[in-house]
Amino acid sequence: MCIIFFKFDPRPTSKNVYRLILAANRDEFYHRPSKLADFWGNNNEILSGLDMEEGKEGGTWLGISTRGKLAAITNYLQPKLDLEARGRGKLVAQFLTTDMDSLSYLKKVSAEGHLYNGFNLIAADLSTEKGDVICYYGNRGEPEPIVLEPV
Repeated sequence: MCIIFFKFDPRPTSKNVYRLILAANRDEFYHRPSKLADFWGNNNEILSGLDMEEGKEGGTWLGISTRGKLAAITNYLQPKLDLEARGRGKLVAQFLTTDMDSLSYLKKVSAEGHLYNGFNLIAADLSTEKGDVICYYGNRGEPEPIVLEPV
């Protein structure tokens, strides 16, 4: 099972406190081929692992860019997968390479959410002029993405 744990505090009260702590695993298929986390080829802007499974090459489950974009995806357990569905890992890769902000990107994704097997997607813009923004969309839940508020 894919899992993401994160703690987000956009205004830590001390220099010794992190704004974002994130831990995630890839999935339950240990033999699925992938590249270790590294900067993408000539693009020294994006850091992530890369899926190398045939037909899904270039997708990723977790990545961050030097521009402050971060995205992570988990699958959603469902009884039967649609083998014709689009690859979910491309959603993370596309966000990391687009100029769209996280909420706008997830609104676009929500309009096409039915084309994918189940997923939960987090997209974040860190250190923006508006402050850190983290958004969530899952295609098996609410129809619109939401902006996550720190607690």
